[in-house]
Amino acid sequence: MSRSYITTTMQRQFINRDPLPHIDISLMGDMSQLSPDDAYLSYYDVRLTREDVDSIKSNWLTDNAICFWEEYLEREKLVHYPKANIVLLRPSMSFMLQKTQNPLTIKSALPDFAKTTHVFLPINDARRVDLAEGGSHWSLLLVSVIDGVAFHYDSLGQSNYYEAQLTAYKISQLLGKPLKFINLEDSPQQDNGMDCGVYVCLLMQHLLIQRLLRAHAHDKISMSMRGKEVDARGGRKEIMRVIEARRKEGERRRSRSHSPYSGNSKSPPRIGEEYREES
Repeated sequence: MSRSYITTTMQRQFINRDPLPHIDISLMGDMSQLSPDDAYLSYYDVRLTREDVDSIKSNWLTDNAICFWEEYLEREKLVHYPKANIVLLRPSMSFMLQKTQNPLTIKSALPDFAKTTHVFLPINDARRVDLAEGGSHWSLLLVSVIDGVAFHYDSLGQSNYYEAQLTAYKISQLLGKPLKFINLEDSPQQDNGMDCGVYVCLLMQHLLIQRLLRAHAHDKISMSMRGKEVDARGGRKEIMRVIEARRKEGERRRSRSHSPYSGNSKSPPRIGEEYREES
């Protein structure tokens, strides 16, 4: 696996520069009859609700919205690189790791990091463990296990510095090795108060695919995002495009099902477990 390092390249590039000019409303499912908690799409282990979809369109991303993007990257991108040992830790697991006094007590609930080279962790600034969907800011922590370095990407200055550093310390205890914490001050910065989750999703995708998966063995990889800009508006559209395409595919598969109940099913379109009927 390639080695990572920091560079100061000044090449200016955009990540997801408005990749979709517009969202075709005719292709979108009817959400007018759905309550915030009603399911819109079942994608493998993630159940997207109307609230999640609404957050992706124009709001602060929910935990579940980020979960969906990680699931998508695993199922449709990472799967093509069977030799890669990269973990995309879910927001709930990252939060649990951050807040647990002794991370070794939750080791069995976490992925096996024995052969892992890199771990992506969404970081949230929530303080209360008893409050669902708490916090007000997302950032991204990328741990290069093979290098012993934890890179922190924060789109709002150093807002999550403490939380990211604490999480890096906790995962170092799990790994049984020290980690050097680097807060990348050249991370692309958001210009409003609600795009942080989108930045996490897009940076995760860029770093995973462009920097890690497509690198040649023994290459040194730059982990710096200097000179890069994130098109959050285009990123939201891209995430919605992925969701709508999977929802449409789920509906198509259900219409072809031989089950006598498929046509009248009130469950959301499914990808991954399309033919499991509701009890």
